[in-house]
Amino acid sequence: MLKKIILTGLGVALAATTVFGEDTTTTVSLTDEQKDTLLFIYQEEKVARDVYIVFGGFYTDQNVYENIARSEQEHMDSAQILCETYGVDISNVDEDAIGVFVVPELQEAYDTLLAQGYQSELSALMVGEYAELKDIVDLEEAEKGMPADVVSTYEDLKADAYKHLAAFRRAMDAYNNR
Repeated sequence: MLKKIILTGLGVALAATTVFGEDTTTTVSLTDEQKDTLLFIYQEEKVARDVYIVFGGFYTDQNVYENIARSEQEHMDSAQILCETYGVDISNVDEDAIGVFVVPELQEAYDTLLAQGYQSELSALMVGEYAELKDIVDLEEAEKGMPADVVSTYEDLKADAYKHLAAFRRAMDAYNNR
């Protein structure tokens, strides 16, 4: 029987695998920069979720925000698991506080995106397109040199970001063809 257990302690993640009664332990230690990257991606997914929640409440004719915000929450959950697995301290992150971020760069990005999206419904859709394009680029950069489980998760997030990008582009086309 194949069983995987993830253990975390003192900032070093240990992945233990039992295969037919034999234990093998692989130690994967991330650099501080890699841990910062995990936190950044976790918070970047929150930026997207929070922006979409706000715009969904403001532009109520656009259902694209509600659907994608739900997906972004799933992305946050996946990124949170990676943070916990690799000992990244996220205790100061309040997931329920819309528009509040621990990474200053992402707080600034959120504030800017919100201001741009409040200009018009089309501007808000364009913010969604931009956020997904930025997410794709950041995920591609973030997965470099990361362990296989991180790369796999980031590839999944990136695949969804491409779907979200397509949804925002369809919504922009529909808006422009009203």
